[in-house]
Amino acid sequence: MANYYNIDDILAEEEFVPVVFHKAANGVIIDPSSETNSVEQGAKVELPLWLAQDLYLRQAISISVPACFNQRTRLEIQADAACVDLKSRSPYFYEFGCKIAPLVGDKTIEILLLSAFKIRYKEILTKAYTAAYTTASKFLTLLTKEESNSQVSMSAFKKWRMGGPRLQRASVLGRKRRSFE
Repeated sequence: MANYYNIDDILAEEEFVPVVFHKAANGVIIDPSSETNSVEQGAKVELPLWLAQDLYLRQAISISVPACFNQRTRLEIQADAACVDLKSRSPYFYEFGCKIAPLVGDKTIEILLLSAFKIRYKEILTKAYTAAYTTASKFLTLLTKEESNSQVSMSAFKKWRMGGPRLQRASVLGRKRRSFE
């Protein structure tokens, strides 16, 4: 179930997935250029994840593994996950992977996500601590939405650590108590 108010969750569910219809469906317009308003049994189309989830629960379709989790991507991540451009494959790679894995029944997607996240997160932290923004700009273009959020968090932490006040006095502590005598 999508988080109704989270824009990142909504956008993650807009990713398209390949599906195969098990049943014919009438009154459905998937392609505006088609001449009929129906989908035949066995038709292969791509649907947004939010629609595919609902149709999958009704046992009307089967979902295939999306292209962003294909064998080529898996091999690239195994070789060097830090250099793979996951953003071009899916801006919400991790969120999308967590949502699609139970639907396609592929346990290797979960392993792939965990492996990629561990390696890439370590690289993000290393770059955030050591690299200047100009040298890390190429690396920043490869980050998914979730990873770039961690980069922003690290920048905020550095700003606080270098220039922000360490401790702040609570406003409640500045007031004097009234005496009840």
